[in-house]
Amino acid sequence: MNTPAGDHAAPAACDNCATPLTGEYCSHCGQHAHNPLRSFAHAVEDVLESFWHLDGRIVRTLRDLLFPGRLAVRFLRGHRAPYVPPLRLFVVMSVLTFFVAQYAFHWEGANVSMPAVATLDPAGANLPPNPGEFAEQTTVAAVEAERDAKLADLVQANRQVAGVPGLGRVTQLGMRKIRIDAQARIHQLDPNQPATLAASTDASNAAPDTPDADDDLLGHFDPARNPVHIDALPGFANRWINKKLARAQINLRRYSDDPGEGLHVFIAAIPSALFVLVPVFALLLKVFYLGSGRGYLEHLVVGLYSHTYMVLSLLAVFVLMLLDGALPASAGWMSWILATLRVLLLLWVPVYLWLTQYRAYGEPWWLTTIKYVVIGNLYFVLVGVATLMVGFNSMTH
Repeated sequence: MNTPAGDHAAPAACDNCATPLTGEYCSHCGQHAHNPLRSFAHAVEDVLESFWHLDGRIVRTLRDLLFPGRLAVRFLRGHRAPYVPPLRLFVVMSVLTFFVAQYAFHWEGANVSMPAVATLDPAGANLPPNPGEFAEQTTVAAVEAERDAKLADLVQANRQVAGVPGLGRVTQLGMRKIRIDAQARIHQLDPNQPATLAASTDASNAAPDTPDADDDLLGHFDPARNPVHIDALPGFANRWINKKLARAQINLRRYSDDPGEGLHVFIAAIPSALFVLVPVFALLLKVFYLGSGRGYLEHLVVGLYSHTYMVLSLLAVFVLMLLDGALPASAGWMSWILATLRVLLLLWVPVYLWLTQYRAYGEPWWLTTIKYVVIGNLYFVLVGVATLMVGFNSMTH
């Protein structure tokens, strides 16, 4: 006899694979016996059950992650059901962290960098209220003295590295920024002074061999008229290099006008580097713990949880940055507390990683320390290489 449409009794066989049911779940495919489409109450129950089950796993996983080595040790012992899988956790936390980072550095840029960019208007109409490094000076004469000293230092530094392509452009940008900040402070101290960019240096202070404004940090490179050519490389390789340099030339000009854009592009590329670094870190663990009896995937679990904690610490730092940026200027003590918390979070990371390695492998503390230092130094080199690659990719993207 067919079951009426309004009858919500559990079926005798699985709707998915027709396997006879002996409980609430199919023993073959795992599907629940209740059909949520036939009962609104069951549908609501299914949603709530899924939500709280997922939420409970996340909370439990993040809670145990805060204790060095606990999550890795328990997962390796077979306690997998109560926790979010390490790869999924790492991916979710990485995406969330660097998504928040975009806003954190945007906030910082809005408070620091953006006003300085606005002052590049030659008319000075958008002069920033915050004069940057000259804010502590209380007289016009003191501002002018500090300004001239800084300009002289830049000129002297430029002379010492004369002949290096592109440094004249860097000196120009630095000198312009110093003049802008100094004039902003002078205008604050004496409103009768014009809020414009002062021509505060004479010809003797001009940077030697300063290139034109159209020059760039790649010197006189031109992909058509003056391309880079390496004789040892085939033609397609030279074409690829010149294509990348041409893109870098365009991006350098754009990022010099808007440093925040370059920073955001760099941050967006970091997760890709992390996905390469984690397997390499696991390989280092495998090499240094050959006698542990663990396979590569077990070392990868340790690496994933270690990197997840580092990413979680960065997320906390970025959140504190956002909170700091939201504080009024009068709440200096609170800003100091948030800055201290950020420093403490970052200082705890290497201690956490050592404890994780010590508890995950159970070797004596002195042997763990030796391996930790060696692995750490090798990994630091890899991070440096990855950073260069990310920066290169950001410039040539």
